[in-house]
Amino acid sequence: MKQSRAEKVKLAFQSREQRAQCYIPPCEVDDGREKVNVYVEGYEDVAFWRSIFDHFDNPYLRFEISVPNREDLPKGKKVLMSMIPHSNEELLLCVDSDFDYLFGDTTEQSKEINDAEFMFHTYTYATENYLCYAPSLRNVCVKATKNDTRIFDFVRFMEAYSNIIYPLFLWYVHSARHSTESVFTLAEFRAAVRLGYVDIRHNGEGTLAWLQRNVERRRLALERDNPTMCEAVEALGTQLNKRGVERDNCYLFMHGHTLMDNVTMPLLSAVCDKLRQLSVAKINGSKVEGVALKNELQNYTNTLRSIRDVLLDNENYTSCPLYKRLRDDIQEYLDVMIGRIKAEQPAEVMLRCNFEP
Repeated sequence: MKQSRAEKVKLAFQSREQRAQCYIPPCEVDDGREKVNVYVEGYEDVAFWRSIFDHFDNPYLRFEISVPNREDLPKGKKVLMSMIPHSNEELLLCVDSDFDYLFGDTTEQSKEINDAEFMFHTYTYATENYLCYAPSLRNVCVKATKNDTRIFDFVRFMEAYSNIIYPLFLWYVHSARHSTESVFTLAEFRAAVRLGYVDIRHNGEGTLAWLQRNVERRRLALERDNPTMCEAVEALGTQLNKRGVERDNCYLFMHGHTLMDNVTMPLLSAVCDKLRQLSVAKINGSKVEGVALKNELQNYTNTLRSIRDVLLDNENYTSCPLYKRLRDDIQEYLDVMIGRIKAEQPAEVMLRCNFEP
């Protein structure tokens, strides 16, 4: 007899309930250290924050990174913010700053985040901005292509890129802070600052010139359509400067996914393509021929890695000044916790030998 849809749903629900009841979670390994739960926004953030807390390994505390442990499987920044009243020394919350660090105490949300004692935030817009830290990108290319030839200066390019997009960055931050994002939406910002094409010759001068024309055209349109906002946007630059935003580093504070997907990945792809071509040309130009040549080319191809995968594994951002601020915040928390643990430990009993010759 054919089952109705309602009966199928009921059976599926019962089956899921039975599996849940039968599931026995694995036992945790007790290494003698106090466990601290660290909740992050989503699964994609676990690896990043794991790498951060790995720098703070110590004999007193162990950090376990996960999304919030609730039956409704909630995720996201709003969920973690709702947990601020419940956060404590053994329950830490880690979030992307978005613009909340830049906004300081000017909005209710930014004030709550900046004042939260047991919440750590990135200072950059998001974790992606650290992964795209300019001084680390050459190393990403080397790992992806196995070619260490220096053909592109990422630091110089990203400084120039930041200088070009800076006016639009201010317009977007101003729109977001005053809840008038319709003036300059994220989609419009992304379209204006993306790298529509990449030419790495002369360190991307042609690409930057193309971008400059697009940005200037969009800036003039914004000023024409919103003349009353121009003075406030200009003043915003002075305010953000006090938070560490410079014309040549604003890429660290821009929308993270836009930076990764529309700027960094196209740039890395162009550079890595050229590096792979150089490696293949070198092999083809050798004296090896026939099967040996084919095998050598295959061996090289087998060593290549996905650019995105290498970028997502990038941990060479520790020289970034914003990371140092995050590190100092965690270190301050750690000093207090370890100091408390040491104070609660019983004093060692000094044994004296009573034997006298």
